[in-house]
Amino acid sequence: MKGISNFIFEALFLKQIPRSGYQFLGAGRESVAEHVYAATLIAFVLAKLEPQADAERLLTLCLFHDLPEARLGDMNYVQKRYVQTDETAALADALSGLPFGAQIESLLSEFNAGDTLEAKLARDADQLALLVDLKSLQDLGYQSPQQWLPHVVQRLKTQTAKDLALELLRTPRDQWWLRLFS
Repeated sequence: MKGISNFIFEALFLKQIPRSGYQFLGAGRESVAEHVYAATLIAFVLAKLEPQADAERLLTLCLFHDLPEARLGDMNYVQKRYVQTDETAALADALSGLPFGAQIESLLSEFNAGDTLEAKLARDADQLALLVDLKSLQDLGYQSPQQWLPHVVQRLKTQTAKDLALELLRTPRDQWWLRLFS
């Protein structure tokens, strides 16, 4: 149980790790855990829109997709060009001795490979979570998201995610509550 207890504290440490890409935007902030929540929520929606996908597997892929960042930190696209991390070693250390460690390791390998329907949807959910943040910043008047949004949309793989992205981009961030007053 000690290893499981340590694992829980390590995974929840993601609440303390800031997402580093916002520094380039000049606005916004988010912890890795907040991002994981958003991606997992979006994955739930994608699973409903793609009923042939294994929903539990998709949600679990999203839940663990950034787990190594508890040890490595969040590496943005600029940093990844210059800094090499050893995600395999970080993951092996984090999962060592856990009775379900091999399952999490397999999920992260599947996510990183991006070959299965669930992995494609999980990776799309990861990008859609960023898209929602960028769109929200844009709706608040920030200009920098306009440069980044096309890159995020371009990274989407499934038609379902592309369709959802278009609708998210058309929807004002505050429409859900403003309509209560009309």
